[in-house]
Amino acid sequence: MTVSLYTASVPVFKQMLGGLDDVLGKAQASALEKKIEPAAFTQARLFPDMFPLSKQVQIACDFARGVTARLAGAEVPSFEDKEQTFDELRALIAKTLAFVAGFDASRFDGSAQREIVLRPGTPKERRLSGETYLLNYGLPQFFFHVTTAYALLRHNGVEIGKRDYMGAY
Repeated sequence: MTVSLYTASVPVFKQMLGGLDDVLGKAQASALEKKIEPAAFTQARLFPDMFPLSKQVQIACDFARGVTARLAGAEVPSFEDKEQTFDELRALIAKTLAFVAGFDASRFDGSAQREIVLRPGTPKERRLSGETYLLNYGLPQFFFHVTTAYALLRHNGVEIGKRDYMGAY
């Protein structure tokens, strides 16, 4: 059985980003209900040398857009990543979902063999097949940042669980 890279990426990004948006909504409501400054959540870190929640969300969105664009042979969109509030982070997720949903599965034809070049022209340049890029780099990176965002909120007392993390499938 062959699974297309479209099937292994776009629906996964949509499901998990939808879950992340819901989790952020619950955190935003929790902050309001418990009279907690929202920045206590959006700037929370698991450890001082780790990125805060806001950056975890930004990076997850960056990976969803970048992986989708590269596999579809499209230009990778550039966002400023300046979002700090729940509303801004949720708007970023909405823009990312709209971008990802804008690609037809046919754009991914042949993407398993497409060469993906990461950090071109630098000492860290990497050349990967589309399949290796998605399965060994893109998806693990995406899941790391979505999971870390979830863990930050759960650690800080937001009442969320596995079903919230998983989103609708």
